[in-house]
This record gives sequence, structure tokens and C-alpha cells, in this order.
Amino acid sequence: MEQNTSNNGLKIALGVALVLFLGTAFYTFDLMKKKNETEAQLKEEKQLVMTDLSNMAKQYDVAISESEIANTNLIEARTRIQGLMDSLQISETNVKSLWRYKQKYVNLQKEMDFLLEENDKLKTENNALTTSLDSTRTRLEERNMFTDSLLVQNTALAEVVENAAVLNAVGLKGFGVIERSSGKLIPTERARRADKLRVCFTVAKNTLVQNGDQELYIQVLDPNNNVLGVNEQVIFGEKALNYSLISRFNYENASLNVCEFVASKGDSKFEEGRYVVNVYNEKDLVSTSEFTLK
Repeated sequence: MEQNTSNNGLKIALGVALVLFLGTAFYTFDLMKKKNETEAQLKEEKQLVMTDLSNMAKQYDVAISESEIANTNLIEARTRIQGLMDSLQISETNVKSLWRYKQKYVNLQKEMDFLLEENDKLKTENNALTTSLDSTRTRLEERNMFTDSLLVQNTALAEVVENAAVLNAVGLKGFGVIERSSGKLIPTERARRADKLRVCFTVAKNTLVQNGDQELYIQVLDPNNNVLGVNEQVIFGEKALNYSLISRFNYENASLNVCEFVASKGDSKFEEGRYVVNVYNEKDLVSTSEFTLK
């Protein structure tokens, strides 16, 4: 009787142990299955975040490539995205880590929306500025057409160079003159009758130029391309300029009429042919004209 009782107890114990073992095995299998599913899901979400960051980087690349001038903010943001992608690539795949990267992605997305909007505004402003500069350049090319009236020339030039802090010469004219003993000057087109060459122009008003002593370099070339006058040289950086004379005047923020004279060498007369007159503001040619002596 006791032996039967013992056998029954052993069978019950073995049954309980088997049930526990099967339960544990099933529970362990279920945990492993869920773990594998979680890891697969995390890897998938990690790849989605990586794809989003890559797309964001491409948007920055397009914006940077379309900018003629490097936008420092865009470049710095693009660098941060690349750093985050490199970090995500080697990071452990877990919920905490992935959540942190998602938060960084959301912040970068907000930053990108702001930066790209600002970049679009800059592009619009740059396009408007380019249009304005093109318009200004066109008016500068047309200014020599206004030779009939000095008033028309001054008005046109005032509109063209209102944003340029340099002095310009308008209405430039050169011609021969006969100088009477009384000091009276008579214009002439005859080379052998001319005693001197007279160069006249108007210094246009420019409110961006400070008042005070100013100077422009005048260069007169004869028909043989020789520089008349003092024919001295001045250096501006890498450029050398041979000039006939320096026109010095006191600029008082108003249009100023200037006339200068260039004499022939010694007792020699002027040659017949085409003469060219250039006016330079330091190394920059600001006006040119020509005339003929017969």
C-alpha cells in the first residue's frame, strides 16, 4: 500500500515537472519570438529614420548647389545631418536609442523648414538685385546717347550712378581752340590754326561722394596714339596709366563744369586726324570721347 502511494506521488511530481517544463519552454519560445519581431521592427524603423535623414540631406544638397554664394547655415545643417546618419549607422538598435534619433530628426526637420524658407527669400532678393544691377548696367551703356543736352545727361547719369560712390564725367568734349592775345578763345577744327586743345566735361553730382578736393586723370591721344601733355605715368595696383594732365577741383556735392587745356609740344602744330579723350577716376575709365582736326 505504501509503495503504491509512493509511486502515485512520484507520478504526480513528474507530471507537475513536465507541465512546468513545457510551460517554461513555451514561454521562452514566445519571448524569443517577440524579441525577434521587436528587433526586426526596430531595424525597420531605424532604416526608415536613416531614409528620412538621407532625403533631408539631399534637399540640403539641392539648396546648396542652387546658391551662387555659399550659405553657411545650410552647410552647417547638412554637416550635422551627416554626423547624425553616421552615428545612427553604428548605434545599437533599441527603443531608447531609436527614440532619441527620432527626436533629433524632428528637430532637424523643423530647422530645415526654417532654413529653406529663409534660403528661398534670399534667392528672391538676389534675383531682384540681379535684375536691378542689369537695369543699372543697361542705363550706363546708354548714357553716351544723351549728348544733345547737358541737362538731360546729368539727369540720366544721376539716376544711373545714384548708388555708386565714385565721381563720373559726363558730356565729355574735346576740340581745338585759337587763343587771342586778349585771352578770347575761338573753337576751330583746323589742325594748323589750333593753339591748344580744350577738354570740357561735367562732374556729376553724387551724394555718396564726400565733399573736398578731388582729381580726375585726363588722357589725350593724337592720331598716332601718342599721349599729349605732360605724358607722365601713375601706378594703380598692377595697372599703369599715362596721362596728359591731372584735373584737380573742389567737389561740393553738386554738378561741376570743368575745362582743361592741353598744349602742343614746343612750337610744333597739331597733326590732322582723329583725337581721343579719356577721363579716368584713378584706374577706372569713366568717360571717353573723340574729335577730328582737319
